[in-house]
Amino acid sequence: MPTAYPYARPLYVMAKPAGPLCNLRCQYCYYLEKQHLVNSKFKIQNSKEWGMSSSLLEQFTRDYIQLQQTPDVLFTWHGGEPMLKPLSFYRQAVRLQQYYGRSKRISNSIQTNGLFLTPEWCQFLHDEGWLVGISIDGTQEQHDAYRIDAQGQGTFERVMEGIRMLNEYGVEWNAMATANHHNAQDPIAFYRFFRDELHCKYLQISPVVERIREHSDGRHLAQLFDEDCPIAPFSIRPEEWGHFMCAIFDEWVRHDVGEMFVQLFDATLAGWMGVEPGVCVYAEECGHAAVMEKNGDVYSCDHFVFPQYKLGNIRENGLPQMLYGAKQNRFSRLKKEALPRQCRECQWLKACHGECPRLRFLHTADGEPGLNYLCAGYRIFFQHVAPYMDYMRQELLAGRSASGVMKLF
Repeated sequence: MPTAYPYARPLYVMAKPAGPLCNLRCQYCYYLEKQHLVNSKFKIQNSKEWGMSSSLLEQFTRDYIQLQQTPDVLFTWHGGEPMLKPLSFYRQAVRLQQYYGRSKRISNSIQTNGLFLTPEWCQFLHDEGWLVGISIDGTQEQHDAYRIDAQGQGTFERVMEGIRMLNEYGVEWNAMATANHHNAQDPIAFYRFFRDELHCKYLQISPVVERIREHSDGRHLAQLFDEDCPIAPFSIRPEEWGHFMCAIFDEWVRHDVGEMFVQLFDATLAGWMGVEPGVCVYAEECGHAAVMEKNGDVYSCDHFVFPQYKLGNIRENGLPQMLYGAKQNRFSRLKKEALPRQCRECQWLKACHGECPRLRFLHTADGEPGLNYLCAGYRIFFQHVAPYMDYMRQELLAGRSASGVMKLF
């Protein structure tokens, strides 16, 4: 690279210490079946230490910190369910971060379903300043439709108990929800639950879209290049997605701008401003965030944990060689280069950039492949919010707060 700091772009790797293992059986989960694909070459022989080993944790912590060229380092612990690993594992992680990151500002976030939260866990999360992402899909009726445990029972009340403990111990947390075929039917109840009952300040809403394809190894979900695969019944439909987010936006733009932050709205405004959106699915290119499985295998992205997207193993290949190598660079550029003409000429390209490549399994009106399944929904949404985004953009350019848009009502 023609620069004195060839690795100046932040190196970001999401760690999965328990791999795809989880205590829940959410019906729409795309990751649980990844256990069929995990390479067993580095399987832990000591039955008392399953998942990510202590030695791998230390190597990852050391390498990840040393390769950062900025003073801030973010560790993200994900799953499956990362709290299947005991609290002692994360205490060790903090000690290793302190040892190897003495000149760095270390931050941690952990994504959990909340069922393993205890007072001891919450005290640790508070004392260490960890950010917690809690998976919850709305009201009890909406959440329990798909987020069930291994016995087929709903989990809403247990998740709410975990949130209560987080609040009691002063732990910072964000809500991470899916938009699916069920909760899409009542977007106002969904949004008001987070605002009025949870008093949530940060809400990430991810659309659920999966296709069915049976595999001989036990997997039942399709990959990007599988063809003629039916949409899974729990998936949100394109028009549902558009109208769902429009309804939520209307409630938010009248009452909650500057008080509650919804990721899609923030990312859309960033697109209107011509700045990086802060979330990969709406960025111009992919490849900003890789994922490391419990055995050290590194993949291009959390949604592309398939053999063809494996970059290597941290025990055999260096992180910079994997994340800045030719294979990951091709993966990164493909998001932009593979856009069909319909997308390149679309007036909303600045806001979505074709969204996530994993959903580009449709053909355009001209028969060109690579159209995102949710395109029609995004068109509905962007058309609806455009006047408000224009207004907020002008307010920000004038040095005023975007919350001034609420004065229009």
